[in-house]
Amino acid sequence: MRLGNQKTMSGKMLGVGKGKVWFDNEHMTEIKEAITKGDIRILIRKRIIQRRPELGHSRVRARKRLTQRRKGRQKGPGTRKGKQTSRLSRKTAWMHLVRGQRTFLKELKLNGLVNVPTYRNLYSKIKGGYFRNKRHIKLYLTEHKLFQEKTAKK
Repeated sequence: MRLGNQKTMSGKMLGVGKGKVWFDNEHMTEIKEAITKGDIRILIRKRIIQRRPELGHSRVRARKRLTQRRKGRQKGPGTRKGKQTSRLSRKTAWMHLVRGQRTFLKELKLNGLVNVPTYRNLYSKIKGGYFRNKRHIKLYLTEHKLFQEKTAKK
């Protein structure tokens, strides 16, 4: 039983391709007898000819990947695209670095390990980008003997 013409006609009327047209197997004789557009229109109204539902994309795998990424997985060099600066801008990276160093320096001053003139000097050095990290500040202080001995308070 060839129903190619009926499929193409009903597909055009439903606004879908041939593959998305569904025929009811119990009414095949009626479909075979349908020759004109009017006949097919009646069968569509009777729900003998229908369009198949559109299939969506499953989000299961995407959600699973997202949970893994939140844990810190699947973020290696193989998945990265673009420069390092495209993932974290130069400005933000600089802000993180400087803020960390400044808070560290402030803690040193509050604990009395650094006096005010050295604090100001180090602060300006941090602003100039002299230090790589906090460890570099510690190294600088020990090499130049700038650590102040804690005086016992009475």
